[in-house]
Amino acid sequence: MMDQKPVTPFIPPRSGLSPSVIDARSAAILREIVEQYVATGEPVGSRTLSRRLPLALSPATIRNVMADLTEQGLLYAPHTSAGRLPTDRGLRLFVDGLLQFGDLSEEEQETISAALQASGRSLETTLAEAGSLLSGLSAAAGLVLAPKADGPLKHIEFVPLGTGRALVVLVNADGQVENRVIDTPPGLPPAALQQASNYLNARLSGRSIEEVRRVVSEEIAADRTQLDTLATQIVAAGLATWTGEGRGGSLIVRGQARLLADVTEIERLATIQALFERLETQETMLKLLELVEVSEGVRIFIGAENGLFDASGLSMIVAPARNTADRIVGAIGVIGPSRINYARIIPVVDYTARVIGRLLG
Repeated sequence: MMDQKPVTPFIPPRSGLSPSVIDARSAAILREIVEQYVATGEPVGSRTLSRRLPLALSPATIRNVMADLTEQGLLYAPHTSAGRLPTDRGLRLFVDGLLQFGDLSEEEQETISAALQASGRSLETTLAEAGSLLSGLSAAAGLVLAPKADGPLKHIEFVPLGTGRALVVLVNADGQVENRVIDTPPGLPPAALQQASNYLNARLSGRSIEEVRRVVSEEIAADRTQLDTLATQIVAAGLATWTGEGRGGSLIVRGQARLLADVTEIERLATIQALFERLETQETMLKLLELVEVSEGVRIFIGAENGLFDASGLSMIVAPARNTADRIVGAIGVIGPSRINYARIIPVVDYTARVIGRLLG
């Protein structure tokens, strides 16, 4: 089991807010409203607050404070009732300095580590499991970004899957396994797949996939491969599955349906559908990497702060996955409604990101 480090969330200095902008009484009321909003999603009124607050405040006094917080843009009234909900600005202030969260228990750490045990599984399967794990723990959509592997290779194998298809198995020097399916030329004999495997493995010698591609491309151009035409096509197709993908290797999203569970407004539905479309683009992967590259720990974005979506009502919690050399090798996080349980999810994202960082080398 990994030793747990303290969670050190990095909050982007976009709001300019700090708890000092309001007094202790206002902070207590704002905190209670946010916590009730996270728990129920419903507006909170002064009478409810007077019963729940540890302070001896009358409903009238609480209403005055709520009015002041509304004027400051920290609360709003969703309709004509006396209840209030936090704005994105109010949630930011809460996350910046009023949020209280603890560490994960050893049992929770062991559960996460065991679920992501990579032994005998491909890297893609392990990352998909991490996304599903986060989605289940957060009741939101789980995100896992793994940049394209650029470390040394150990072995490449072409495995026939039937007529017209083959599986390309790539084993990195650290034991990580990645698989791709390719189309094969008509009439390809099994011997050609073995020939292609032998040819590539003889040229690995600790090279990265890009280095192997460069060496092989030079040999093919100079007609020095000593391979027949079909085997040469297989070699080129196998290498092409891992090259030309840009800086981001794969973005895995699990639990998208959770974002639609409580959506009834057409406008909100369109916003979330647009988000799904963005999550499928290479640009989004690059943006996620940019977001975490300046982070020391967990980073929290509320509403339009993250640049991936431009509407309120959604939040993203994301953390860099760092390897043993402290180099960022991916990112992991969740996207969910703004009433996500920040206190619960922040330490979960932090710990899961460190487990994934170790798995990614």
